[in-house]
Amino acid sequence: MNIDEVAVPGGRLRIARFGGGPRLIIAAHGITASLMAWRAVADALPPGWSLVAVDLRGRGHSADLPGPYGLDRHAEDLERVAEHVGADGTSVLTGHSMGAYVAALHGAHQRYAKVVLVDGGLPLPLPPGADPDEVLEATLGPAIARLSQTYPSVDAYLGFFRAHPALANDWSPLIEEYVRYDAAGPDDAVRSRAREDAVRQDGRWLLTEHEAIGTALKGIEPAPLLLRAPRGLLNQDVGMLPDDLTERWTAELPGLRDEVVPDCNHYTILFDPRCAAVVAARLTE
Repeated sequence: MNIDEVAVPGGRLRIARFGGGPRLIIAAHGITASLMAWRAVADALPPGWSLVAVDLRGRGHSADLPGPYGLDRHAEDLERVAEHVGADGTSVLTGHSMGAYVAALHGAHQRYAKVVLVDGGLPLPLPPGADPDEVLEATLGPAIARLSQTYPSVDAYLGFFRAHPALANDWSPLIEEYVRYDAAGPDDAVRSRAREDAVRQDGRWLLTEHEAIGTALKGIEPAPLLLRAPRGLLNQDVGMLPDDLTERWTAELPGLRDEVVPDCNHYTILFDPRCAAVVAARLTE
């Protein structure tokens, strides 16, 4: 893993390059995650490929970059990353969860050989009259709660993740590495590097800017590939992108290709080596 920084408005954005091959993938992570979310996928890449993962503004080692946030701001940052690493029409663009929406917004304005959306990227319309903040709490409550808490040690912080219903049965050294990368603060007051204000602002954007997301999806050429997890953020039986939502978008955007990656949830689609190998194969085939 080679660490680099990219100049963006307000400071410098951290990126990491996994692998040394000339074929390039640019990858954006989820709403409370970091560039380390892509480690297993990078490890599964065939020879000749490399993956550049980004710590988005307000997360990881880009946490000190100021707002305003919003997915359009992250897409602008991703544009600077693409320029910095020399991405072109032979490169591949991908994103997971919130990062899939960021990838869609960026991919609508820059041509890539392929855009792959991993368990995200389709508009999630609010029910009529719903409060975006209440919906955010209902869907991301445990993740947001973690951002406002401190833990007495790194081991205690690891314990929070070990107990997470989406990770408890799939714990691995790779997930531990991901959590340790996210841990910040003094030894007796460990916290997440992700900024709560960034997560809340991005979450509101995601839940309210349906038209911008839909327009972006229709602007991606060639149309993207969607990889879905059959289970959700808490390992529940219904995934983040349920069948009815996906069917609606495959009808509206006929070029959109939809594939369910078997036996994974919203997180293990990247963390489980078997699932990560499927993602890596779809990125590079």
